[in-house]
Amino acid sequence: MDPVRNPYAPGAGQRPPELAGRDRELQQFEVVLERVARGRPERSMVVTGLRGVGKTVLLNTFKSMAMQRLWGTGKIEARPDQSIRRPVAAALHMAVRELAPRHRAPERIEDFLGVLKAFAMRDPAAAKGTSHWSPGIEVPASRGRADSGDLEIDLTELFVDAASVATDLGVGIALFIDEMQDVPAADVSALCAACHELSQSGGPLIVVGAGLPHLPSVLSASKSYSERLFRYARIDRLDREAADLALILPAREEDVEFTQDALDALYEAADGYPYFVQAYGKVAWDLAPRSPITVEDVRVSAPEAEEELAVGFFGSRYERATPAERDYMHAMAQIGDEPVATAEVADALGRKPSSLSPARDSLIKKGLIYSAERGLIAFTVPHFGRFLRAQPI
Repeated sequence: MDPVRNPYAPGAGQRPPELAGRDRELQQFEVVLERVARGRPERSMVVTGLRGVGKTVLLNTFKSMAMQRLWGTGKIEARPDQSIRRPVAAALHMAVRELAPRHRAPERIEDFLGVLKAFAMRDPAAAKGTSHWSPGIEVPASRGRADSGDLEIDLTELFVDAASVATDLGVGIALFIDEMQDVPAADVSALCAACHELSQSGGPLIVVGAGLPHLPSVLSASKSYSERLFRYARIDRLDREAADLALILPAREEDVEFTQDALDALYEAADGYPYFVQAYGKVAWDLAPRSPITVEDVRVSAPEAEEELAVGFFGSRYERATPAERDYMHAMAQIGDEPVATAEVADALGRKPSSLSPARDSLIKKGLIYSAERGLIAFTVPHFGRFLRAQPI
């Protein structure tokens, strides 16, 4: 089989050739866009799921949908211990730049850019009296708007002003936030407050976030009303029909087929997780001598796909952990693949739960585990327990 024609794309945030099994989420977002465009009240949207289920791909697809409607769009990736003030400023700058050429009142754009510049320059992380932000905004920073230094006040005023610019054009603005669970707690509170204000005023600006399964609890811990503030979409592994379509349709474009036994074997290996579907499909294509791709081709290629996953998908994450954190994860893996109690992990290691808190908290911060609910933890990566059980302790 010609590897140049291989259609499968196992990459971080890389859109697969066939976005199978996500029709419901795409339809939900289509409704959000249409309602906001018509001035109807609508909630912002949050997508959650494990690593490798396609959250970033879906977020990027939502962004493309908004751009097709001529919305202003901007995207950030949250990082632990980094304020969202500068990234949000840069993202909204990009969004308004997309709208500016169509706006009939340049002074309205300039007014907003002045507010945006003032907002960004109030970053408390910058040295006093200095600003390291160089957004290419030539207008002077405004005074008395979005520059109080209180992120909740400033972000609310910035969002309201940005929404006003979009209203002039009869469109909306969408701010996309990947890895939303990494937004610092104080910033999450400010973000929720700003979205709450917009939901009450009906401004055409929405926030679309993507994050790990515990993101809803992060938001609700910040503001009690966040449960009603966002439309939540939990995405998981693909069902059998969708997983088969993700393999069959791209191959058919290249006049290649799969036998039914091959599809059975690929689904068993990938377990429906979109990243794994692409990974196993790619290697099976490369090693198959001809069409149709058979169960024997899958059997021969599976070890190579597993080795690539062990190095790139699992191994890269495992290497980030300290020895103490690895011991903690190995204990989790030995207990099982379902969410496990922190007390059980402590018992397995012969330690007091309180002595393991630093390792647990560090693993959560690194995005390797998450708190499924109070007292329970789970891996953020599917099949990570299976990978750990195959590793020497």
